[in-house]
Amino acid sequence: MDVRAFGSLPELLERSRERYADRPALASLGATLSYRQLDALARDFAAFLQRSLGLRKGERVAIMLPNLFQYPVALFGALRAGLIAVNVNPLYTARELAGQLADSGAIVLVTLENFARAVAQALPRTAVRHVVVSSAGDLLPLPKRLAVGFATRVLRGPIKAPGLAGRFPFRRALRLGASQPLARVELGPEDTALLQYTGGTTGSPKGAILTHGNLLANVEQTRAWIGSALKEGEEIVVTALPLYHIFALTANLLVFLRIGGENLLVADPRDLRRLVATLAQRRFTAITGVNTLFAALLDAPGFAKVCSRIRGRLKVAVAGGMAVQRAVAERWQAATGTPLVEGYGLTEASPIVCANRFDAAEFTGKLGLPVPSTEVAILDEAGSEQPFGAVGEICVRGPQVMRGYWNLPAESAAAFTPDGWLRTGDLGRIDQRGYVEFAERRKDVIVVSGFKAYPTEIEDVAMLHPGVRDAGAVGIPDERSGEAVALFVVRRDPALTAQALLAHCSRNLTGYKLPRRIEFRDALPKSPLGKVLRRELREQIARRDG
Repeated sequence: MDVRAFGSLPELLERSRERYADRPALASLGATLSYRQLDALARDFAAFLQRSLGLRKGERVAIMLPNLFQYPVALFGALRAGLIAVNVNPLYTARELAGQLADSGAIVLVTLENFARAVAQALPRTAVRHVVVSSAGDLLPLPKRLAVGFATRVLRGPIKAPGLAGRFPFRRALRLGASQPLARVELGPEDTALLQYTGGTTGSPKGAILTHGNLLANVEQTRAWIGSALKEGEEIVVTALPLYHIFALTANLLVFLRIGGENLLVADPRDLRRLVATLAQRRFTAITGVNTLFAALLDAPGFAKVCSRIRGRLKVAVAGGMAVQRAVAERWQAATGTPLVEGYGLTEASPIVCANRFDAAEFTGKLGLPVPSTEVAILDEAGSEQPFGAVGEICVRGPQVMRGYWNLPAESAAAFTPDGWLRTGDLGRIDQRGYVEFAERRKDVIVVSGFKAYPTEIEDVAMLHPGVRDAGAVGIPDERSGEAVALFVVRRDPALTAQALLAHCSRNLTGYKLPRRIEFRDALPKSPLGKVLRRELREQIARRDG
């Protein structure tokens, strides 16, 4: 397919503004921004970066913001000025923040005043010269801005923000930019748009170099895959996953801007009460999320009423970012009448690689088919292609695949095979119909007496028990078998016993996959996206067992 419909991401926004000028592009905290307003604010921020701060093409701007209007304005402003955006997790500690800012060489940081303390501690170890600081309500109409400011500072306590060198208030930056001319920067598909850092759960985070062409290709691939399931200029998508994560950035913000949709931004999806109240107020037609978000919504008070309102209106529910558990998918379809469409991707592929059909009648349990202009192969450790049904490493080629890792030439080379396949580090298989099926992350496979046990499968089985709310499986050292399975469980039913759960597992799993140890926890350690941090579970066991 033609993946070069646009030369750059700013061109995508400009063309959408021409087509959908007065249609809402974004909704947040009861307010909306039209395509015209978003484009104008991004233009003003770009002029500020160019004229007031003197930034030149290719310099880096770090964006450390939750899902507020300020994020798309800062992102498209940086891109229009010819700069490279660096997405930063707002929950980072000062140490984590300093590491990413230093590695990226960011000159400017755009952040929220709530994170000022961590920022102040991190800055001395970075090249950051300017900090643009926003308040949560900065881009809301005046009455709402005052209300959000009151709620933030009075009801939740004053924000203790130490002095920051080179600090610019966000609203002042926009005013300065509005009074200055913007020099148009020539951008093309090969120019770098984004340094998107991997989660770092397997070591130090690495910055994937994603070009304008990579991201635009993935937008066009996704739009083609959607087909007629969604109508241009009509859809409202719930954006509860953080936009600093590549899944939400591409699948929600960029794709729905491309088709003239409205992004309903959710600043804090962990606040389930407010999230459900927000969903109850809007007749949304699409939602994306991860397994943990869908599970949490299904358990949230009041969500049953939301389901009754959206039944027959919800066109698409897309799950990605982590494996979807069948128990969650089946509950979701029963509650909403809409199946979960699972997809597969990774940061290094902008991120979408595979997806199930949007007209699927039910959850398939598979990752789906490669999106257009994408090749997927299952390779063994020697790089040989495996037959249908055999497990090997999922490898990818396509126009959405990154250029490499920032400042890491050796790791960039190691990420690809000699003939250009991106090694994902995920194990899977392809069936006779061409559907890709996930087996496990290579690093998480548990080897029991030479047999491979996959934690995702074990967790899926545990979650099928009605008394289980959450589960995580890891390997632990065992003198007889080398490794054994340990299962950590958050109970839905307080009366559930280890014996009852083991009996359930034994009816669904062969002997070597059965947990040797079952522990009940109040909660499991998770990433900001909701993935169970298996490495942390393994480390907890190692510390405790000595």
